Amino acid sequence: EASQFDFWIGEWECTWVDAKGVEQKGTNTIRKILDSCVIEENFDGNPGTQLVGKSHSVYSTQQEKWFQTWVDNNGSYLDFEGGMVDNKMILSRTVNLKDGASFMQRMVWYNIEANEFDWNWERSDDNGETWTTNWKLNYKRK
Repeated sequence: EASQFDFWIGEWECTWVDAKGVEQKGTNTIRKILDSCVIEENFDGNPGTQLVGKSHSVYSTQQEKWFQTWVDNNGSYLDFEGGMVDNKMILSRTVNLKDGASFMQRMVWYNIEANEFDWNWERSDDNGETWTTNWKLNYKRK
């Protein structure tokens, strides 16, 4: 299980279609650190988006699942958990709002091949019954 994220290691070109239908590009560099126990992500959305961020992912053998923490230049701090399900890496979180409402977010890595895969950023407003894709990226190894 601790090697389930190894497909993500490497230098990647990311492409997506923005709200205007224009293809955009960014990069993502993923490497193992801390005696290969932690996956470090360095995302740079430029020139497609000004979003720049970093994540750290680790597999907990005690809890038998993955945990990821994301921070970025918008001041975001996001924490996810999950694992491999039906050949997809799925990490999710619940967002609790000040007014007591909540929704779910998740990231899904799928169509995983040696040099390419797809990644979705999704949201659910019905406790995970249905999901809406908010951002879809295609990764190709540099």
